[in-house]
Amino acid sequence: MNETIIRSMTSEDLDAVTAIEAETFPIPWSRESFRQELERNVAARYLVAEKEGRVIGYAGAWIILDESHITNIAITPSERGKGTGRKLTEALLQLLSNLGASYATLEVRESNLRAQGLYRSLGFIRVGRRKRYYEDNQEDAFLMVCDHLPDADPYFEDERTVRE
Repeated sequence: MNETIIRSMTSEDLDAVTAIEAETFPIPWSRESFRQELERNVAARYLVAEKEGRVIGYAGAWIILDESHITNIAITPSERGKGTGRKLTEALLQLLSNLGASYATLEVRESNLRAQGLYRSLGFIRVGRRKRYYEDNQEDAFLMVCDHLPDADPYFEDERTVRE
């Protein structure tokens, strides 16, 4: 069975995640950056997509109060175009809603039409442009926002949720 499973990222996923990051982005985050996100950034949440025991994608976001910002989404090249990016992004948006976010923002390269199409199909709209945002080639980024996340799951529990 070739089912894709979406789950929380763990430190055991770091090698696979950094390999996908390096395959995807001209200036990739380091393994240490991801480790810091997992271990030290209380605002960060990361998911991975796993197929046949192999990590094939990941997505992450920061959430503070009702604001969330998607930091990165990447799928290994051999799995692109097969729906994994959609499934991972939908799961991330659900997680953000469950954690209390009322909207999500992200930046996307002006030239990344495939990603823009995915984001639009999930309810994101373009609200701005960040001039020369990307360091590798000075390409502009579009700022996109989705202000209608899925309804929160009333039974959701997160081990890092603070209860008073």
